[in-house]
This record gives sequence, C-alpha cells and structure tokens, in this order.
Amino acid sequence: MRMRQVHLDFHTSELIGNIAGEFDSEQFTSTLRDAHVDSVTVFARCHHGMLYYHSKRFPERVHPHLQNNLLVDQVNACRESQINAPVYITVQWDYYTALHHPEWLAMDAAGNPFSVNRHGQPLFEAGFYLFLCVGSPYREFLFDNVRDVVESMGQVDGFFFDIVQPIPCVCYHCRTAMMATGLDPSVEADRLQWGAETSARFKRDMTAVVKSLVPNATIFYNAGHVAPRDRRWADSYSHWEIETLPSGGWGYLHFPIAVRYARTLGMPVLGMTGKFHTSWGDFHSFKNKAALEFEVFRMLAHGTACSVGDQLHPDGLIDRDVYNLIGSVYQEVERREPWCVDAHAVTDIAVLSLEKAVSSSWADAIPAATFGVVRMLEELSMQFDIVDTQANFTPYKLIILADEAVLDDATSAKLCNYVANGGALIASHRSGMRNHQTILPVLGVDCVGDIAMSPDFIVPSDEIGHNLPRTEHAMYLRGTQVTPQAGTTVLANTVQPYFERSWRHFSSHRHTPSAGVVGAPAVTQAGRVIYFAHPVFTQYHTNAPRWVKQLVADAIARLLPTPLLRHQGPSTITSSVMRQAQRTIVHLLHYIPERRGLDFDVIEDVIPLYNVQIAIRADRPIAQIYLAPQMQALPYIHHDGYYHVTIPVIEGHAMVVCADA
Repeated sequence: MRMRQVHLDFHTSELIGNIAGEFDSEQFTSTLRDAHVDSVTVFARCHHGMLYYHSKRFPERVHPHLQNNLLVDQVNACRESQINAPVYITVQWDYYTALHHPEWLAMDAAGNPFSVNRHGQPLFEAGFYLFLCVGSPYREFLFDNVRDVVESMGQVDGFFFDIVQPIPCVCYHCRTAMMATGLDPSVEADRLQWGAETSARFKRDMTAVVKSLVPNATIFYNAGHVAPRDRRWADSYSHWEIETLPSGGWGYLHFPIAVRYARTLGMPVLGMTGKFHTSWGDFHSFKNKAALEFEVFRMLAHGTACSVGDQLHPDGLIDRDVYNLIGSVYQEVERREPWCVDAHAVTDIAVLSLEKAVSSSWADAIPAATFGVVRMLEELSMQFDIVDTQANFTPYKLIILADEAVLDDATSAKLCNYVANGGALIASHRSGMRNHQTILPVLGVDCVGDIAMSPDFIVPSDEIGHNLPRTEHAMYLRGTQVTPQAGTTVLANTVQPYFERSWRHFSSHRHTPSAGVVGAPAVTQAGRVIYFAHPVFTQYHTNAPRWVKQLVADAIARLLPTPLLRHQGPSTITSSVMRQAQRTIVHLLHYIPERRGLDFDVIEDVIPLYNVQIAIRADRPIAQIYLAPQMQALPYIHHDGYYHVTIPVIEGHAMVVCADA
C-alpha cells in the first residue's frame, strides 16, 4: 500500500471547453513528486458520465471537448516517475447514462428514482445524484467499460469504483428477479436483502472481470464508509479505503468509528480526507494546514495509509499551491513512515458495533450511542477496537455494549462464554434486552420496562463516581428499570423527581427537581459485568455531561485497573498504541476542532503541550524510549508494571517509540 496518495477528482461538465488543454506531463508529475506523492487516482469516467481517454468501445461518451488522451497520458507519465496510478470509474452516479437510459435507474417503493435528495425534485436538482441499478443491464456496460479501459491503456495499477452501495431497488429488472427467487418486492426487509445481494453479486462479478484482465490490480468499491455490512463481500476487495472528509458531512468522529472496525478485518486500510475547505468540488479552496496535519497524522496513528482528495481543473493544469499544502504535510508523513508501515493496533477494549449488517445508507446506520462511546473512550485515552459479532472476543480484556446492542442467541451465548473465561463487560440501557426481557444472563438484572419518570437522577457513591459531589446528577434520557438478581451489587440507585413534566404538571423551565425518593438501580455489578440503566453513551453524544463520562470511567477502572496507556494531559489529547516488530509506538495528537462557523468544525491553531507525563503498560522489557522521527532519547522509570516517561512537548503530533530489550 502506497502511503502518500492523492485522489484526483475530475468530474467535469460536458458544457465546459478546452478539457485538459493545458495538461503537461512533466508539470503534472514534477508537482506530485515535489509534494511527496507516491500514488494518484486518475479518472476514466466521472459522475457526469464523461470519458477522459480515447475510448475504443464508447466514443460517444468521450468528453466532447477533450483535447488529448488525458488518462493514458497521466498514467504513462506516472509510470515513468514510479508513481502509482489506479483508475477511477463511477458506478451508481452517471448523469449521461441517467439521461440516455432511464430504464436503468434504481426505483424506490413509491416508484420514484433513488436520489441523494429524497425529499426534493431529484430530476431537476443541480447534480448527478440519481442512482443507477447494478441489477439492470447497466452492469454489462460497466464490465465493458473496464474492458475498454484496459484495452485502451494496457497495464493498470488498480481500479477505484465509486458509489457502490446496496440499494433496495424495485425497478422492473429487480422486481422480476426478486419474484423469481421467492422474495416479495412489496416487503421492505426483502428489498433490503435484495439490495445487499445485488451489490455483492455485482462486486464479485466485477472483481472477476478485473482479475481476468489485470490479475494484480488493486480493487476497491467506495460507499463512503466501512462497516459490518462489508465483511460479507471482503473477498471482492484488495484493501479498504475510508472516505471521511470531516468538513464534508462526515465530521471528525466518523474516521475513528470506521477505522477502528476496518482494521480488524485483516486487510490493508487507506484513510481519505480532502484538501478542500468544505467537500468535493470546492474549487480554489484550501484546508487549514493544522486540520490537514491532524487528519493525515491520525491516519498514521491508526496504522493506515494516507490519501488527500483534490480536483483537477478542467484545463488539466495541476495547482502547485494546492500541492505545496499537501507536500508540507506529506513531507512529514514520509519522515514518520518507518514507524508506521506494517504497524498494528494494540488494544484492551472491544466495542460491539451497533450498525446493522444490512443498510443502504451509512449516514443513517451509525447510531448516536456509537458516536458517544467513541468520543468518550478517545477522551479517556482508552485503546479500543470496534468489532462485529463474528470477531474473536478472546484478545480483549473488556467489551462494551453501548445502549442499543441487539443480540441474537448465539452472540449472547458467546458473550456469556467470554465472561465465564475471565472477560469483563460493560452494558447499558437496552443492550442485552429483547422485548423488555433480559437475554444476556451475565448482566445480573431482570428487565421490568422503562423507568417511569424522566429525567431522573444518580447520586454518586464510594463505588462509582467517587470524585463527583455526593448529590443528585441529572440523567436526561429515560433509562431502563431493572431489578438486581441474587449476587448482584447495586453501585448506585436512581433518585426520582416529584413528577414527570407535562402540560398538566410542570415546575420551572425544564425538568422537575429531585423529590429525594430512591428509585430503581442505576448502576449494578455482577462479578465482572457492570450495567448502566441509562443510555449513557447516547447522552454523551447529545450534550456531553462530564459526570456521565466520569461514571463510565470509574466503571472501566473497576474492570480494567491497568489500561495500556495513561497520561496526565488534557482530554483533548487523542492517542493510539501501535506495534511493529521489536517496538511499540505511542501516538499522541493534540489538535482541537472548533465550531467557528455554522456548518462544520475547523482546526486552525496548533496548541503545544509541555511536559506531558505518560505511563505505558508493556508486556515485555523495554530497552530504550525515544521520540520519532527526531530520535530524541527520553529518560524513563519502570514502576508498577508501567514505563513512566515525560514528553517535553507535543506540538500537534508526537510519536513515542518503546524499543524492546
């Protein structure tokens, strides 16, 4: 996997002239080389449906104003400069095809074309966002498009297929095929199943076509996310790419959610952000350098290769100022690579993914509880993965079921076996419950139903929340009422309000205060299992009460008293522990996203931290600790199973290398 990549968009209207008229091979590759770029994804066919090479099979689709054989010229120039050049092909968005073959459009259950803009007038919006169906004869065109690219170019490094996601389509082709297999197009569950099967079948067949033509090509199908639904078709991919532009709708929490899952699947991973201030197609804009540093260095910290998105101007002239920005960051990536290539994560905790295995939209698939648990654990500097039910639980010391973990009987039995063999578990709210029944016996509680009055309160105790004031703390979201089983300890109880606020009875501006009446258990412990009655992780995502994080932190400390990493810096530090042969690398990042505008968070300033003390738990003796890439030796002491060291300064990103004895 090349480590310093650029994804070079070229979605270009057929109404614009002089396409690639200013392209110069030497200027193109010299700009990339100066920016320390070692791979660039270039375009065969864009969302407008235009081709950017001299097509042998589809001359009618070549951009009408293309001035040269752009794609072939780009790839040949890159090959001479030893720069990889995988080829981009759009799949489910293609404006030309949507206009000329409306019978290939994906159709929803109401008979309307699927579109990103589901509530407007998709046929008349400014964009190419109508989805095409890969279960229609369109799929045969896609296969021929790949054959055409290879015939026109010869050798190809790889293919990036964009906008490939399961869609519950009921076009004529899908309805006919569904009924032939016994599925009912009028049933939503059958449509979702069919959408997943159709997408998987297309990927499998396309991969077979590619491998028959270019056996060693890299292959990736992009849906803007990597999640449990993707495990089933992993054999169609050569690697994972995580498209995640924080300012483009993904936000800063998306990447850690996706990468912490993708890296558990045993394939190389590439992270992708953009140089844009906002998102794709934001011409002549520049991301703040501090933001680009954070987004790229965070990829290194999680063991992935790096990709930065850009868009080539229609005239084909690459923008040196953009690549001065990218190069200023990639120069530092190149310096750090020896401590990042072939590194894998070392973790204590597994968070069970809440995403459904069948889903047509990643934006709707990630629950609030997932955002909350990831943010909370990152602020606590816990080392964790996100796993699905097929994962091996044994390596983890603690598993977290966040608020809404729906379990089948097999997963429940797997978790019970995990706990019986010494594992620890934190569950909250409805996790392990089904229809107000506890189906996970190790929770040690019986479900009664929803807590009667909300918001209610928790009073911290010596067992949990011991650093908080011993008074009521509001729990804003309604919890689950449980009764403890024999042998289960109540760590904290709820305290009830006078009444629940309604139009008939209310007090003051918001919720009713405490009546001082002890209610149902709020936090319980049964052996190595702690249960929270409230949706603590959803609550943290909603408005981040510090006391909720402290309660969870205390629960983690009870079950995991010796975490991999501790530090005495602020909660704005994000960290990871990675392992290479003969050494452990601790990444510490300190960049603070701020909501300075209405639309998204930005990072403008790097605020250095001085003399940050960290403690690293090591399972093997350490001979030397130093900062990389500076090669600055750091004094340390070994005490209580930890190596204690002080980092003189964290200026954005620090890598602390612990070399084995």
